[in-house]
Amino acid sequence: MTGSRAATAFPPPGPGRVVRGVLLVVLVATSLGPLVLLAIWSISGRWLYPSLLPTEYSAASWRALGTESLGPALVTSGALAVVAGLVGCMLALPLGRALARLRGWRRHVGAVAAFLPVAAPPLALGTGLQVVLLSVGLGGTATGVLLAHLVPAVGYLSLFFLGTFTLFDARVEAEARTLGATPWQMWRHVLLPMLRGPIAEAVALGFLISWGQFALTLVVGGGAVRALPLEVFSLVRAGQDRAAAVGALLLVVPPVVGLAALRWAARRTTVAPA
Repeated sequence: MTGSRAATAFPPPGPGRVVRGVLLVVLVATSLGPLVLLAIWSISGRWLYPSLLPTEYSAASWRALGTESLGPALVTSGALAVVAGLVGCMLALPLGRALARLRGWRRHVGAVAAFLPVAAPPLALGTGLQVVLLSVGLGGTATGVLLAHLVPAVGYLSLFFLGTFTLFDARVEAEARTLGATPWQMWRHVLLPMLRGPIAEAVALGFLISWGQFALTLVVGGGAVRALPLEVFSLVRAGQDRAAAVGALLLVVPPVVGLAALRWAARRTTVAPA
């Protein structure tokens, strides 16, 4: 009797739970496995087939980070991503607000125009931008690469702010205007303080969009702007696997930190409902 009660209280796992458990293990393995392999490879000193693990370990690749090409490339990518995030947010905020005020087919057309540079293949987008930027003398320059990064960043962030302002209570702006607030005062004292959370998220998203750009940087920069994705690709082609592993890990760090920060901010962000 006791055994039957225990079996009733704790039934054996069904096939569905087993399948979900197996799928979870596969997901974790496929997600973390490459990162673990990169981490091991970046500190390996001697790793010969058929050994499963390195027989010697060395931090030489990490110690050489500041003196090798990865250091300047890391600074270049970081600077481009920070500026793209800030400028992209400044441009997309009023654009998203304007899109949210449109109705009917006008809003759909505006949303499609913002989504097009996001959905377009980066190589095709970069080829078109290269022609324009070369004609104004910005091809192969950091400024040209930054402008190219801003195209998908502004498009994505405009859609982000479109969603934000769609949920925003427009009556707050009407009350501010009724009390005599000028457009500048409304932005400074009403909109920007209420949108601190979404603005921080937009800057982080703009940073991530620029951080991982490879095709745009390669096509528009012409190889002269040595950002981190280009440098990692060059190291892989040159057979410098340990240095390439270090660069690949550096590429992964900001997205992981950014996504964790966005997840934390999403729990704390509230937007006034319409």
